[in-house]
Amino acid sequence: MRRFCGGMVVLAVLSVAGVSTAWGQLNFPGSSGAQQAPNPLTDSTVNPGKMFLFDLEARLQKDVADHGGAGFAGWFAPDGVLLGNGAAPLIGKVAIAKSATWLPKDYQLTWTPTDAVMGPSGDIGYTWSHYEGHSKDANGNPVVTSGRFITIWRKEPDGSWKIALDAGANEPVGAGDCCRLPTH
Repeated sequence: MRRFCGGMVVLAVLSVAGVSTAWGQLNFPGSSGAQQAPNPLTDSTVNPGKMFLFDLEARLQKDVADHGGAGFAGWFAPDGVLLGNGAAPLIGKVAIAKSATWLPKDYQLTWTPTDAVMGPSGDIGYTWSHYEGHSKDANGNPVVTSGRFITIWRKEPDGSWKIALDAGANEPVGAGDCCRLPTH
């Protein structure tokens, strides 16, 4: 899911607001209309694969909230790739860890997984969503960034699940909701 400040997209969760332990969903700070966890009685797309991927997101969010960039980097596969806004790809867990040096006290990121799809083989899947990051500029003024991300999860030979690819893009200032219809 996401994730670097200082020129790169930081798409991991640092500030956990409203975590649902069953589904791993987060609410944006101050939002009352946040997306709810999927309800298997009303959402025909809910299945064990989707719920498993949402659980991975929740565990990633906790690690990042507790450990910042190091917690984020720890979820990447050895050959994982991180793609951020206008930055060169970071290839490999070691390269990602060298760049993920931010602390939870300096940057907080929230998101609610919008969807998750498990592949038919059950060993690869993806999650995607909108994120919102909070930090401060050099003068201590609040800075908010937002964007979209996709994370591709892969089951490793040892049975663990790791991030194979994480890609994100900031939304331009004032972009609003990409999915809102015009109101004329």
